[in-house]
Amino acid sequence: MHEPVADRRDGGSTRKSHDASSERPDRTAVGTGVSRRLLLRAAGASGIVGLAGCIGRQYRSPPDCDPVAADAATGDGYVPLPADDDISMFRRGLRRYGYYPDEVVPSSVRVDWSVPVNRIGHTAAKSTPRPTPDGETILIASDTGHVHAVEPDGDHRWQIETGAARSLGFHGTPTIVEDTAYIGGYDGELYAIDIATGDRIWHTRTREFGDAIAIGSSPAYVDGNLYLLTEHKNPASGALWEVDAETGNPTWSDDRIWGMPHPSPAIDCEAGRLVTGSNDGVVYCWEFPSLEFAWSFQAGGGGGPDGESMADGTFRLGAQIKGTIPVYDGGAFAGSWDGRFYRLDLADGSEEWSVDTGDVVMSNPAVDPDEGIVYVGGDDHYVRALDTATGDELWSTNVGGHIIGSLTATAETILVGSYDTHLYALDRTTGEPRWRVENRGHVTSGAIPRDGRIYYAERGVFTNYYDEDEETVLEEPGRAYCLVSAE
Repeated sequence: MHEPVADRRDGGSTRKSHDASSERPDRTAVGTGVSRRLLLRAAGASGIVGLAGCIGRQYRSPPDCDPVAADAATGDGYVPLPADDDISMFRRGLRRYGYYPDEVVPSSVRVDWSVPVNRIGHTAAKSTPRPTPDGETILIASDTGHVHAVEPDGDHRWQIETGAARSLGFHGTPTIVEDTAYIGGYDGELYAIDIATGDRIWHTRTREFGDAIAIGSSPAYVDGNLYLLTEHKNPASGALWEVDAETGNPTWSDDRIWGMPHPSPAIDCEAGRLVTGSNDGVVYCWEFPSLEFAWSFQAGGGGGPDGESMADGTFRLGAQIKGTIPVYDGGAFAGSWDGRFYRLDLADGSEEWSVDTGDVVMSNPAVDPDEGIVYVGGDDHYVRALDTATGDELWSTNVGGHIIGSLTATAETILVGSYDTHLYALDRTTGEPRWRVENRGHVTSGAIPRDGRIYYAERGVFTNYYDEDEETVLEEPGRAYCLVSAE
């Protein structure tokens, strides 16, 4: 079966949607579940022909999505799985709402504790601290390739270093299933970590993902399977993968994606769709759980110099889609570097409405499914509350800096980090600031409320980062914070 690994244990104008194959080379996954390009690349690197490093496993068993769809239809729509008490993932659930209706944000806060974690100048948003389902452990993945396990009072349980320390570390957020955390690194490898001890249960090698150079995507989990995106170079491209969570074996992939994709896949089991985006400015959609390709949508953008394409395919520079795309009420909500925020029809990918923000949009939006409101931030410094059905703006608030991380919706409050080094709490109804907390670096992780505490992380503080003629200097490491009520 799987090759041995030392630490394994057994285991705007309207743009119509189009099929990517109509304008791009044939990059569709072959029937065995692995694309020809990835298969040949892996064979050339390792001298064997197999399923991303796993010989003999040529067929997938589609996950059972019916229980998830039933819960979504009868419940509040944001539950990740029926076993809600055992699962915790980025943006809270498969639909990636970032919605915590039972959490109440204090009217005033203070820093209870902080710990230095981030030391790399890479401008991608930082990993969001992730509480375990019981709330007794908070996992913090850093851009140094370390993972920290911290108790709610700030005491360290353990810290481990991974192979991602040789790269740009972690920017995705752990997915937690029972006693195991799953996270991909900028070394192109996927790690399964025992939450109680910090031991690695298994981790993949880059050749098992077709020589991936990075994984910035946070995995989605359904019925024993993980879904994530990998990044590749020569050409600049990406792939969507299904991975057996117990063994780490890839069971299916599709490498039709151009550009290096950063978003985390969103899954709507009720609608039968999996959606993601990439740096080519395209939203890609597959049927779920069959994983037959459904449609694609190309956002705008200026194109490259003189309008040339990159990587042998349409590549709209200036239209990058870096934020995770939540799915709600038959729609997919995507922000683009073309300055627009889109609602696309989940059925066919057609544009239902879009809003011109005037600047880059790359944050992860939050959705309130009870009120039908989506909250999004952009490089124009504004947080906007938009009606999900019409795109009408309900309010907008300037938070003093670029917004590239995740917005979080709670019972009464929107939590959002800004480049101006503050974390903001905005009134969910009016957008008025309730409070803000000053930090050291840009606040680019999501803020997670849990049991009266709020967890988030910032970037390190650098000088000369954008000056090619001067040495970049880390002045202060970025820290992960825990806020509590000041009352």
